Amino acid sequence: MASFQTPIGMRSSTMLETSCGYLLKELQMIWDEVGEDQFDREKVLLDLEQECLEVYRKKVDGANVSRSRLHQELAEAEAEFTHLLLSLGECSLPGRPEKMAGTLKEQLDSITPALREMRLRKEERMKQFRDVQGQILKISAEIVNENDDSTPIVIVNENDLSLKKLEEYQNELQRLHSEKNERLQRVEKYIDTVHKLSATLGIDASTIITKIHPSLDEPFGRSKNISDSILEKLKRTVESLKEEKQQRLEKLHSLGKALTNLWDLMDSPYGDRRLFSHVIRLLSVSSPEISDPGSLALYIIEQAEAEVKRLDQLKASMMKELFIKKQKELEDICNKSHMEIPSRLEMEKIINLINSGEIDHVNLLTSMDEQILRAKEEASSRKTIMEKVEKWMLACDEERWLEEYSMDQSRYSVSRGAHKNLRRAERARITVNKIPALVELLLAKTKSWEAERSKVFLYDEVPLLAMLEEYNALRQEKEEEKMRLREKKKFQTQVAIEPENIYGSRPSTSSRRLSNASINGGYSNAITLNRRLSLGIQQLGSNSTNSANVGTSFMKEGKTSPEQHTPLRHNLVSQIRDETASVVSTFSGPISP
Repeated sequence: MASFQTPIGMRSSTMLETSCGYLLKELQMIWDEVGEDQFDREKVLLDLEQECLEVYRKKVDGANVSRSRLHQELAEAEAEFTHLLLSLGECSLPGRPEKMAGTLKEQLDSITPALREMRLRKEERMKQFRDVQGQILKISAEIVNENDDSTPIVIVNENDLSLKKLEEYQNELQRLHSEKNERLQRVEKYIDTVHKLSATLGIDASTIITKIHPSLDEPFGRSKNISDSILEKLKRTVESLKEEKQQRLEKLHSLGKALTNLWDLMDSPYGDRRLFSHVIRLLSVSSPEISDPGSLALYIIEQAEAEVKRLDQLKASMMKELFIKKQKELEDICNKSHMEIPSRLEMEKIINLINSGEIDHVNLLTSMDEQILRAKEEASSRKTIMEKVEKWMLACDEERWLEEYSMDQSRYSVSRGAHKNLRRAERARITVNKIPALVELLLAKTKSWEAERSKVFLYDEVPLLAMLEEYNALRQEKEEEKMRLREKKKFQTQVAIEPENIYGSRPSTSSRRLSNASINGGYSNAITLNRRLSLGIQQLGSNSTNSANVGTSFMKEGKTSPEQHTPLRHNLVSQIRDETASVVSTFSGPISP
């Protein structure tokens, strides 16, 4: 019983002790009155003491659990506080002592406000991180992928919520904002370029832009897509439009040049040209300089193509006439300068090609113009020689006339117009005396011309040097023949005088008549020789009308070989020599002074 009262006295107050003692006394009084056995009384008291111990033990265990819980809460609070300090990147919280004192509850009560404040700071910092990281994820998604209306899932690392980390995210966000703005500017620039190019080409820009991405054609509301794929598509679209612009411009340049050439060729009126003046203006403009709406529209190209086609058809119908006109011009130049002209057979082939459309009209006219230009240049280089040749031809005519005049027995008779012939004969003798010097000058100039151009100087397809040399040879033969005729005349005169000196002078009509007949026959043959010499030269000069089949091809460069005309020259020489021999064999009269 003493063991039961001791703990009570140690822990309870006076009031508690009175209540337990009163109840024990009352229990003993009841036992006494009942006459309870002492053993039973001891057992009951032992049970009471055991129950009291159980109650105390439960209370102590509960107190221990509560103390342990307080220790754990305090430790967790300390750990959380420390973790928050570390995650937020702060060394300590102002107002909180480094070392805490007092009971557990007092310590817990002292750390709770600081912990609450740290939690508030964490939530605020987490919100900042979520906001920044959310924007980063959104802009990154816009840059890398296409736009997505769904909210990005943001995962914040709660172990590192320091201001330094937040600043890194903010810097990254600022960089992404700059990149986004730069991409937006590029997108806007591409879109603006597409609009300008489409306007110039006469194409609907909205259809092209919407085909790339619908968001690009929305001026307001939804943000434009700025992903790498969209930028690449826009870049390719702009390059494609620029290439199309360049191709159309080159096409119009080609059509404009064709129109200009056709207009100039056919001498089109100003009214027809004015309809396509906008195409001609583009000839001097480069691709970057063109920005007028519709200036390179497809219908403009189609109209220009249709006009070129129409003019080509008209040109084809006029080409034959133009070609014949230029052919006539070329032949006139060649005939005037006694040059070789194109073969008529070749010209007929070209006309057949024109009719069949198998020849390029532009190249044909260009080739014809080049041929005419070369003919003019060669004619200009031959001008001086040709003037001398004409003088030579005229002098040969004068020589022939003079020889015929010299054979005229009635030239000294008094008749009407005889004095004019005398004066002309004097002038002709002066001209004829100049022929050798003129021929030598022609030989020198012709040789110089041939040496300078490394080609033969042809006069109506006959080498001029050969003509001059043949003339010199024939003239020399004629002079020698005259010399022989003079000697023969002198001999015959001496033979006729000797009998007269022996027998005396007496008329001999038959002899005189024979002598006169012989003389007249000799002069007749001499006249024939001179006439054929001049006619031979004239014949060489008139070959231009019969040289069509011997000329060179119009479309190819080439010259007639001088050897082709050698038979003509030899035939002429042999014929004249035969005539000269005939004159020698039949001449028996005096030569007129």
